[in-house]
Formats: sequence, structure tokens, C-alpha cells
Amino acid sequence: MTVVALLGAFFLRFSEGGFAVRWPLLAMILPYFVLHTVVVCYAFQLTVTKWRFYSLPDLFRIVRAATVLAASLLVLDYILLAPNMLATFFFGKQVIFIFWLLEMFLLSGPRLIYRYFRYTRTRNRANAGDANFCLLVGRAADAEILLRGIESGAVKNIWPVGVLSPSRADRGHMIRGLPVLGGIDDVSDVVADFGRRQKLVRRIIMTPSAFEEEAQPEVVINKARQLGLVVSRLPSLAESGDAPQLTAIAVEDLLLRPGATIDYSRIESFVRGKAVIVTGGGGSIGAEICERLVTFGAARLLIIENSEPVLHAVLEKITAKPQDAVIEGHLADVRDRARMFALMRGFAPDMVFHAAALKHVPILERDWSEAIKTNIVGSINVADAADAAGAAAMVMISTDKAIEPVSMLGLTKRFAEMYCQALDRLRRGGGDGRAPLRLISVRFGNVLASTGSVVPKFRAQIEAGGPVTVTHPDMVRYFMTIQEACDLVITAASHALSPPVPDLSVYVLNMGQPVKILDLAERMIRLSGLEPGRDIEIVFTGIRPGERLNEKLFAHEEPTVATGIAGIVAATPNELSMATLKAALALIEEALAGSDRERVERVLRDTVPEFRPAPAETDAEVAQTASAGQ
Repeated sequence: MTVVALLGAFFLRFSEGGFAVRWPLLAMILPYFVLHTVVVCYAFQLTVTKWRFYSLPDLFRIVRAATVLAASLLVLDYILLAPNMLATFFFGKQVIFIFWLLEMFLLSGPRLIYRYFRYTRTRNRANAGDANFCLLVGRAADAEILLRGIESGAVKNIWPVGVLSPSRADRGHMIRGLPVLGGIDDVSDVVADFGRRQKLVRRIIMTPSAFEEEAQPEVVINKARQLGLVVSRLPSLAESGDAPQLTAIAVEDLLLRPGATIDYSRIESFVRGKAVIVTGGGGSIGAEICERLVTFGAARLLIIENSEPVLHAVLEKITAKPQDAVIEGHLADVRDRARMFALMRGFAPDMVFHAAALKHVPILERDWSEAIKTNIVGSINVADAADAAGAAAMVMISTDKAIEPVSMLGLTKRFAEMYCQALDRLRRGGGDGRAPLRLISVRFGNVLASTGSVVPKFRAQIEAGGPVTVTHPDMVRYFMTIQEACDLVITAASHALSPPVPDLSVYVLNMGQPVKILDLAERMIRLSGLEPGRDIEIVFTGIRPGERLNEKLFAHEEPTVATGIAGIVAATPNELSMATLKAALALIEEALAGSDRERVERVLRDTVPEFRPAPAETDAEVAQTASAGQ
């Protein structure tokens, strides 16, 4: 293309005379200039760009490359040839300018033609009946992402015929040749109009902006179901990776608040090359942490799990994906102190993520001794083992129920937090000459679709025909996605180890606005194409032991500290000395041996000053509240 551009520029400039005179010198210069062109094009990455993805950044690179080549001719003409070899300019400004224009046209033109060929081939396939006609729902920026995916061939078998946008500014405009036909309320009319034109719309694709509250996602889903349309979701770029992949609509999509902005480069630089242990690695949180650690470049990973089937499943899942980490899995119980010390010393971790825990509030109220053995004794074993193994950090997954606890889960988790706080303070003091160890706790609320959570429970009840059971009409909880929670947990660990090391040991994830459980149940029923109260009954069963209506993110006595990281704040809860905690632990173990629940609870409540006993609710009050909610 450069040869053609240069010869064309000479021909256009000297077509009436002078071309033959200049040809001998031009023929001598041309091979060297072509070699120079290869270097310039390589420097601007024109030799490695795939033509099927030709876009504005590629055009800018072509403009810069053509400008550098034109400037090279200018330097050659004005500095070397004119003063030293010729009495006049050889190229001249007109030739150089014409060359610059031709070079840009010849380099960008074939790419644009190839891109258009790919685009028309995709359109022709759709028109031939290979693809289903669909409507896109969402703002213009989101719709463009999917359109680019279709044009590049990454998304197949669908062809959009229009966009329905919640933004009035988009309506009446075109997006990459696709018209914005109206707003959310126009679904039925638009589908009917295309039907009359023999274009049967079979699918609605909802982009991330279609799930914002003002976009009324449930209205779109319900109308689509009434029209017999398939509804799909276009994940965000963070979820889908390089190429957009359509997925089914889930109730989680209706609950998603704007997620925190995750600094993935920070996580990668923190995790890459590290040796990491995850306890409870087969649980919902533990398994996701394992996957994220491998994704961000951990060199070695040890998964500790006390369930053989669960351990086998998580190892199969993680090792099936392409990755470079050395992954091990061991059966072990965090209650077994000797086993924890042996595994950690043998592995020599840089970091330990402690996700093993018992978490179901009503069960732990009944089987209180098991909560103590796992959530307190097990956490202490892991913390001490990580300390003995020389780890740089141990991260304990905590819960919002540890804030002003009213349940056995909250009490045991808060005690474990306090032990980690005390050990963290002791190690950072450096009094015994040992390397500092950071021990932090990260609190967050409910995780969507985790094992035993309310979403799978409601889904199973709906599939069985109901009723859907809700404990109380005013019950609210915080929710977030598993991936966001785990990414923020790792980010909190990176903050705790960033110099200068902050004097913080308890981090809290921003859970957004709480969700009313009754609203969640009704949304899930509607998402299934049914009507609450008519097709599926909702039954109120009363608050269970250890539950409270509203969860908290901070206690009254816990001042908050900004971390400078979106989605993460720190708390400064009360601290007790290690001696005080060990004395309390000895009393707890003594009472545990005698199955003395009253004494155990008394010691825990004396040790955890934030404890707030929940007022008992009578059966009459439950029934009265339930009937009022109905």
C-alpha cells in the first residue's frame, strides 16, 4: 500500500511532466522507504491488528503511522536531498500531502471493506432465517456492546430489529444503524407491529441498564412472558469477559444494586505469585474465593474442606479451567488443631482465607455447642496455625450478624473477630521478635444464591407449587453477589497489607440498600410467570430463634473509618487483651465439656460487650403481624 501511495502521489503531481525524470532516484529510494514503513507499521501495531475488529482506535493508529511516514519524506527531502544532492526539492509539499492522504485511504479502506463484508454476511444470514429476530431493552451504550458482538461474530443466531430504551434522550435515534423504537411500555405495540410486517420477534434481550429500578425490569419480564417471548440477559463486561454471552434471567438480576468499582489490577498485583490456603474451600464463599485467586494468578492454592464430596466437586471445577496454579486439596476439620498446624507448616502459605464456618442461625441456636467448636475453636486454630506457619496475613470471613449480636452465630463470630484483633495487635507489636502477621475480619451480609440461602429455598417452593414461607412481613436483609463479595474480601486484604500498614482489623463491605424479604418472594413468584396470592400463596411463619428483623452494618460503639476503596469501610470495634480472651476461652471449654449452655452463654455475653438480647416475640404477636402483612 505504501508503494502504491507513493507512486500514486508522484503520478498525480507530475502526470503532465517530470515523472520520468524523477523515476531513477525514486526507484533507488523506494526499497529503503518500504523497509522503513515496515518498522513504522510494526511500531503502531498495524501488523497484528485483526481486520474483523477494525475500529476507531485502529483508524487513529493508521493516521499516526501515515503522519510519521509523511514526516519521514519531509525530513528526507528538506534535510538530505535538497541541500546535498539536488538543487531543488525532490518530493515537494504537494507530493507528501497527497501521499499522506493516499496512505491513510489505502491502509484503512481494505480493513473497512472487510469489516463491512463481515457485517453484511451476518445480516444476510439473519435475513435468510438463520437468526431469531429480537428486541434490545436498555440504554444506547449497552445496546452498542451487543451489536458489536453480533457484528464481530462473537454472538450468533440472533438479529436485533430495534431498541427500547428507558432514556428519553435515546428515543428517535439510531445506534449502529438500529432504531430506538420507544420506551419500556412500548413492548407489546412494537412486537405486534413487527408481527404485521412478517418479522416475528421471538426474544427480548435485557442489557445491564434494563435492570435499574427506573427501567421497571419486572414489567418487561411480565409483558414478555405474556407475549410468549424468550427473555435473556446481557451480562456486564465484568461478568462476561472478552465476549458478551447471553444468559437466562434470574431473581438475582432484579436485586442487583450498582456494584462497587473493583480495582482488578490491584487484586492481581496482590495475588500473583502467592501461596494461599482457603479453609472451607468447598462452600459458596470459599469456592468462589478459590476461583478468584486462581484467576488473578496465585501460584499455589491449598483447599481445606471437611466434606469429601464437596472437596472433590470444587477441585474438579477449578482444575477443569485453564490456569497455571498448583492446586491441592486436603480433607481436614478446622476443629483439629494438630491437623491445621501440620497442613499449614507443610504448605508455608503467604495468605490464609478462613471461610470455614457454621452459619444457619436457627440450627446454631439449637446445636449451640457445634457453633462454638467450629466458629470459635476452629477459627482460633486456623489463626494460630497461620501465625506458626509464617503467613503474612489471615483473613476471616465474618458476618453482619456479629454486629451487636443477638444469636449464637453472631456471638461466636464476634468472639472469633476479637481473638483475631488481639492476635493482630500482639503480632504487630513485635514484642516477641517474630515477623508481623496481619489478621483481619471482613463482614458482609447475605450472598445471593449461596448454599442454604433464601433464594434457592424460595425457588424450590415455587417449583413445588407453594406456599412460599416468609418469617415476617417486615424482615429485611442485605444482599450482594458472590463474585463481588469475594473480590472485595481480597481487596480488603490488600488494603490491610499496604504500606503504611493501617491500624485496622475489621472491614465491612458496602451492601447497598437492604431488601425486604417479602418483596423478594413476590418478585421471584412474578419472575416465574405467576401471581403472588393467586397462583402461589405466601405464608408468614414467625421470626425464628436468634433472628432479628433488621441486620446492621455497624454497632453504636464502632466508629467507621474510610479506606479510600469503593465498597469497603472499616470499623473500630471494642478490643480485649489476649489474656482476657484466653481466660474466657478456658471457661467456655470447661462449660462445653459439661454441656452447660447457660454458663457458656453467660461467658460469651460477658466477653462480647456489644451483645444485645433480642426481645422475645409471642405467638400472638407473630400471628397479628402476619395477618397485618397479608
